[in-house]
Amino acid sequence: MRSNPKSFTATPEFETDAKTGKKTLVEVGGHIPGARLMDTKPLRTDRKVGELTVKYMLPEMAAFEKIMQAAGVDADRPIVLVPVGTDVVDLDDALRAYWQLKVYGEDNIAVLDGGMAAWLLEGRAHSSDAAPAKTGNWRAKADRSARYGADSEAVAAAVANNSATLIDGRDLRSYHGLTRRDYVHAAGHIPGAKVLPPELLTRPVSGGAVKLQTLATYRGIAAVTGVDADKPSIAYCNSAHLASGPWFVMSELLGHKNARLYDGSMHQWTLEKRPVEGAIPLQ
Repeated sequence: MRSNPKSFTATPEFETDAKTGKKTLVEVGGHIPGARLMDTKPLRTDRKVGELTVKYMLPEMAAFEKIMQAAGVDADRPIVLVPVGTDVVDLDDALRAYWQLKVYGEDNIAVLDGGMAAWLLEGRAHSSDAAPAKTGNWRAKADRSARYGADSEAVAAAVANNSATLIDGRDLRSYHGLTRRDYVHAAGHIPGAKVLPPELLTRPVSGGAVKLQTLATYRGIAAVTGVDADKPSIAYCNSAHLASGPWFVMSELLGHKNARLYDGSMHQWTLEKRPVEGAIPLQ
């Protein structure tokens, strides 16, 4: 999965320490032999919610099918999503795609821990060939958006009734209202939300890759950040990108099947002029 498709055919770049001979990955290039190229940009789109246009949303089922097919993804075969693997942002690209596939009925799916970066650092085979011109035949099996997703009304109900733990997947400055993205129209966080910042979700690997934490570490992080692992949860961020990480941890790693992702996130919440708290006026 690439936000920069040109890297799919590039040559990886390494630096070698003259004294120790240790390799550090400077730039990810190439791909696992036989891999398909999935550009992350088409995976999200504008959608109408009432009278509002909300950005960065899950495409409708038919549109998402075409995106998967254009990437060469076939039906009835396991899907392994390969992030670049150098930071939590590109890992969340893969986790976001994972969530979207789950919404549309795909269960035979995994994410390569460490991504392409760890693959290269382990000295495994790679290719810089162009992606084959192949159209896949992947089909959505169901629309499970009610199972895996949450809308503004569900989030508002969680605020009012404390029926689910809201998990803010942004950095601490955004959570506390010290900064905000230009498409988020008020600073701060959804009332009552706990914060699970992206820097806690991965661990560095020698040479320049990042990998997921251990399950014990995730359980500990949830405990100290006030996330009740036995309670339903709804993860959000600015646009449901970074929040894919907390959702994946809660749902797929810790096994809490009542975990959902708020696709509209702070962008939609503040478009709708819903309340925020903890906001500090921007200077």
